[in-house]
Amino acid sequence: MAGKNNQKYALISVFDKTGIADLAKTIQNLGYKIISTGGTAKILKEKSIEVIPVEQITGNPESFDGRMKTISFQIESGILFDRSDSSHVKQAKELNIKPIDIVICNLYPFEQTIKRPGATLNEAIENIDVGGPTMIRAAAKNFKNVLIVVDPKDYKKIEDKLKKNKIDQKFHQDLAGKAFYHLSFYDSQIGKFFSKDIFPQEFTISAKRIKDLRYGENPHQKASLYAMPNSSSIFESLKKLWGRELSLVNVIDINAGIESVRLFKKPAAVVIKHANPCGIALGDNPSEALKRAIEADPESAFGGIIVLNKKMNLATTRIIGDFKDERKSNIDIVAMPSIKKDALEYLKSIRKSMGIYTFGKLKTQNRKLENIKFVDGGFISQTPDIGIEKSFREWKVVTKLKPTKKQIELAKMGWFFISRIKSNAVIIIDKNLII
Repeated sequence: MAGKNNQKYALISVFDKTGIADLAKTIQNLGYKIISTGGTAKILKEKSIEVIPVEQITGNPESFDGRMKTISFQIESGILFDRSDSSHVKQAKELNIKPIDIVICNLYPFEQTIKRPGATLNEAIENIDVGGPTMIRAAAKNFKNVLIVVDPKDYKKIEDKLKKNKIDQKFHQDLAGKAFYHLSFYDSQIGKFFSKDIFPQEFTISAKRIKDLRYGENPHQKASLYAMPNSSSIFESLKKLWGRELSLVNVIDINAGIESVRLFKKPAAVVIKHANPCGIALGDNPSEALKRAIEADPESAFGGIIVLNKKMNLATTRIIGDFKDERKSNIDIVAMPSIKKDALEYLKSIRKSMGIYTFGKLKTQNRKLENIKFVDGGFISQTPDIGIEKSFREWKVVTKLKPTKKQIELAKMGWFFISRIKSNAVIIIDKNLII
């Protein structure tokens, strides 16, 4: 922190104002003077928190519609100089540089802006933060002397640690690491937005953690589930209603199920085993679809995962109950958009450990999102497996016997089904299938 007899300073400049006044009050009560900008300064003043306007430090007014505020020799020097280096401390005093020991900053909402329908290029450009990342990077580099805070979720923890004077170097470094990750995530969204190259020379995978998993591929492996920004990931709305927590294998199987049933508007059900459908079917209602899916291969369905594309009702859950009673077979996970209350209570009675999950309305897949397959030391990026119906236009009948219209439609259904099989497969289509 600051040297002896030096006033301590904190710089606060945030777009997301959530909880900032309470943290600023704590910092002020601990003897810091607060430097702030524009809208943040206004909020703090309204809460009776004394603020030094940033232009009083920089010597320059906020300019160019806010594009220039904090970028200055005085601000960056106050963050960057090494308090443990006597020559740095001497220079700072000679140059009248105020030591900024805490930087609290979050950035313009670029990700949220480009997600909004109809967002223009100019709107995206004006939501590219420049001054914020500069301060964050400087503070994170000088983490041994400066506390960098980028996440409002950390405010309460930081308040408590400041009050108890329990902020150590490890905590400084942890927050610095978080800040650099934050900048990398932010910049990757900008690069992806501007680049038209689907396979750029340098590639960054950016994502936000959704939840920790029960374990990874094996019980001794730890794992967390992430979602890419603006991906419309169904897992962001996945909700556990009952039973087991998810492992990596469970998530992969649910994902395979969702990829299968989202192809259809009619009620569809799939039984997944080892990421492959062992039975997939359509029906006039969810219970008919599920009955057909289980009957396609009841031996493989044991211990599998069921995914539906429609709301689950009591009649549909009774198919699962009959499967257990008649074949002594259990289902590990059931996932669907939603479930009726009586159906949920019945499912709970079938098997205590069965995981029951809802994921809300099935969203349209993001056609711009790359599909990543990891290999040793790297990964392959490919375009998503969507739009397979376009291949129907290229179909040609080369036999003397011409298929009927009904047979062509059944073949199309089989083509949809087989597109979700991960390995060599034989698809048997029920000739009585109603589509």
